[in-house]
Amino acid sequence: MGLTSTTVLALAVLCTALLSIVVIWLWPRLAAQSWGPVLGRVGLLCAVQLLLFSSVGLAANNTFLFYGSWADLFGQQEGVGVLDAKSAGSPGVKLIGKQKVDVPGAGKPSIGGEVEKIAVQGERSRIVSPAYVYLPPEYFQKGYEKKSFPAMVVLTGFPGTAENLLKGLKYPKTAWTLAKQKKTQPMILVMMRPTVAPPRNTQCIDIPGGPQTETFFAKDLPQAISGTYRVGTKPRNWAFIGDSTGGYCALKIALEHPEAYAAGVGLSADYKPDVDMDSGDLFHGNKHEQNRSDLLWSLDHLPQGNSSFLVTTSQQGESNIKETQKFIAKVKKPAHVSSITLDSGGHNFNTWLREIPPSLEWLSKRLTG
Repeated sequence: MGLTSTTVLALAVLCTALLSIVVIWLWPRLAAQSWGPVLGRVGLLCAVQLLLFSSVGLAANNTFLFYGSWADLFGQQEGVGVLDAKSAGSPGVKLIGKQKVDVPGAGKPSIGGEVEKIAVQGERSRIVSPAYVYLPPEYFQKGYEKKSFPAMVVLTGFPGTAENLLKGLKYPKTAWTLAKQKKTQPMILVMMRPTVAPPRNTQCIDIPGGPQTETFFAKDLPQAISGTYRVGTKPRNWAFIGDSTGGYCALKIALEHPEAYAAGVGLSADYKPDVDMDSGDLFHGNKHEQNRSDLLWSLDHLPQGNSSFLVTTSQQGESNIKETQKFIAKVKKPAHVSSITLDSGGHNFNTWLREIPPSLEWLSKRLTG
């Protein structure tokens, strides 16, 4: 049974309830002041607390999908995927499965669209990473057979999973609804998590002697997707959006690779990477790359291309408001910047769910098929 299985959660809740009844039943028998009954009471209380916290943790993980599997939870997923040159299908992409979108008409792609689970294989970075690709209904409709569609890369934060983007943040359903309301054009979404070498938080950086994450997102991913789906290869065909660490990635890649992406959206974004236990040494003494990873430094010292940025923050509840204001002030022509500042909103799904619809509308106006 998987970590996100409802059966696991139900068993944890049931065991908590049953053990609580056992504790109530046995408590009078353990009321004596000798060592045996005292240890019995302590043991039962600890067991109930452990099951209770496990139930709460499983419920929270099922809601926010911080970890996708037991191996992910215990940090047993290591290393970078190895390029499989013999994979079937289009170069760079291997189809794993398909699933419905949670919208009216689900099950018929020409009405509800479709989500494909794939493995993306990086030609330059030699990284393999899973992804979900949302294809809008128009992709399957008669009359659109030769039409290409704009695409956007969508990233979670760390240590989120790509499933967050489907279930928690509801990107496919939102994109479908906005297109149905004629507020956006039909767009393809490539949904992933930012770490491509779990459990390490690589933060979209080319690590010396390690995962070449920036190369993967800036070069390999657009090439692989364009070679498989009807997506163009010009910057105006591509955009990047993400939250938290994913927002940092979106801004970094759009800022430093205007030849690949026309726009980047950072929802509650960081503006420089966190170097900690999850990341390890990201730079190995390379001072230029360390400086370059600081987006505020890059805006001051590196040329700014014809890119568009959207950044979001809150007056209350977000810690990045000052850095966001600095980012806005430092963007110069030919680049452009827009912003969303909420009165209040924390670093969480509820805040991002409020920001995603206007962000997709903003992106749609800056992309072409």
